[in-house]
Amino acid sequence: VQLQASGGGLVQAGGSLRLSCAASGRTFSSGTMGWFRQAPGKEREFVASFRGSDSSTYYSDSVKGRFTISRDNAKNTVSLQMNSLKPEDTAIYYCAARDRGAVTYDYWGQGTQVTVSS
Repeated sequence: VQLQASGGGLVQAGGSLRLSCAASGRTFSSGTMGWFRQAPGKEREFVASFRGSDSSTYYSDSVKGRFTISRDNAKNTVSLQMNSLKPEDTAIYYCAARDRGAVTYDYWGQGTQVTVSS
């Protein structure tokens, strides 16, 4: 199973970026796909998730209202539209996936760097 993340880059504060993650080797249509991030010197934190079984979405308080997660089950992908970016959003963003009913995320991508300049 591979999760391939893309779309990171450098953007000014207030700008937008769109991250995408393509899964191969396993279908997560009824499972959960999500995004986490890790800033320098900090622990990895949850950003957003999309539960395929009922299309529920969840967001951390720090990104709610600015980020939008979406799924394309036909392509086995998950995307994260990030608007109104802030310098504190700077981090390596990781996509992750878990099967329906699983408690932990068992599958992780390699990460993509997002840098927001002030």
